[in-house]
Amino acid sequence: MRTIDLWWLLRRRSADDRDPQRLTNVLAVIAFATVTAVLLVVVGGFRAFLDRAGGVQGLREGADASVTSFDTQYPLLAGIASLLLLVPLVTLGGAAARLAVARRDARLAALRLAGATTGQVTTLTMLDATAQAVTGALGGLLGYAALLPLVARLRFQGRTFEIAELWVGVPALLVAVVLVVAVALTSALLSLRRVAITPLGVAARVTPPGLRAVRLVATGVAFVAMLVVTTVSFGSVAIAITLVVGVLLVGFATLNLVGPFVIGVVGRITAARARHVATLLAGRRIVDDPRTAWRSVGGVALATFIAGVASIVALFDPQAVSDPAEAQLLGDLKTGGFLTLAIAGLLAGVSTGVMQAGRVVDQRGEYRSLVLAGTDVRTLDRARFRETLVPLAVSVGAATGTALLLMAPVIGLHAFADVGVVVQFLLCVAAASGLVLAGAGASRFVVRSVLATSGSA
Repeated sequence: MRTIDLWWLLRRRSADDRDPQRLTNVLAVIAFATVTAVLLVVVGGFRAFLDRAGGVQGLREGADASVTSFDTQYPLLAGIASLLLLVPLVTLGGAAARLAVARRDARLAALRLAGATTGQVTTLTMLDATAQAVTGALGGLLGYAALLPLVARLRFQGRTFEIAELWVGVPALLVAVVLVVAVALTSALLSLRRVAITPLGVAARVTPPGLRAVRLVATGVAFVAMLVVTTVSFGSVAIAITLVVGVLLVGFATLNLVGPFVIGVVGRITAARARHVATLLAGRRIVDDPRTAWRSVGGVALATFIAGVASIVALFDPQAVSDPAEAQLLGDLKTGGFLTLAIAGLLAGVSTGVMQAGRVVDQRGEYRSLVLAGTDVRTLDRARFRETLVPLAVSVGAATGTALLLMAPVIGLHAFADVGVVVQFLLCVAAASGLVLAGAGASRFVVRSVLATSGSA
């Protein structure tokens, strides 16, 4: 049988209404559509600010003439926001691809054991990932077009956007589709390695090796780097700003490096001190795969990080500034900060929903065994909720600590004693966390679908 015929046969098998693959397909397509739409909106906003500043040439001429223009700050700030949002965008795209593979890994492993070649299994995976990514990306293009009128109503620099300013052009649309498909293929192929190389390892559900405490060293390195940047004179404001931004980005990367280890430790403590079955199940699942547990809530860590910055920016009162252009910049900084936070929170919620759905599908055998052994479905729901809640609490705490660690040398600790800052920060974190928990709660439909399907995949 040709590979393309086998792929079509598997897709027809997945079209069965009783097959959880139908629901996971929908979730994956929604995730790809969200990634595409948000990516294009972010790129369109950056392009609009760049055009208002006179384009790349205008920025260069302004720098050469040593002219201070607040308009030239907007592309830089929009670029920083874009870089921050790049992490959850890639994470969500990868989660969607892994979700597409999760349901099929057992089937593909069975095909390998039955004699299918690595090339055939790889081709099947690439066809699946490409089909879902293209479908989602095309839906994302429609979503981007629908969002343009809404985004155009936002006021920056004292005026709203023109739709033409936010339009990225047909070439950029095609590039976005290609990028989404590339992320999907890369993540799918990386997830496929355990099937293509060791199909028996999939059936055995081999636990990955643990994480090492050496990851904690990265936190100290990032803090020392921030101290150096904030205490040493570099002779140029532009260089200093660039370095501070770079260290902040490194700080968030450090958070992603340290987070899985901390979650693994907390998972062990949770499992060891559990007094209820649901808590024990949640703790053991976290310990089994702390990386996935972190990725499922990593978006809210970014949202918490951004919430800290946005709350600090809100301290600066535009009315207290004499220069109208500077007052406008401060007001727009506040708006931009909360807009970035809203996008990060949305991505975090969708990412958590997709991640949890993928974990349910991946653990479908365990769910069925527990139900057959007499475990109540409500207990499984509580375990899955705590499986999200524990990493969520860790990620919020770690992100808050990282934000304090990196921003304290710049603005001092007195800013964090302001009641308004604390309340605003807590409200932002609560909103982002609510989106994440809502995304996790949506996975219960996948659980019902998995339990309703008897037999093997």
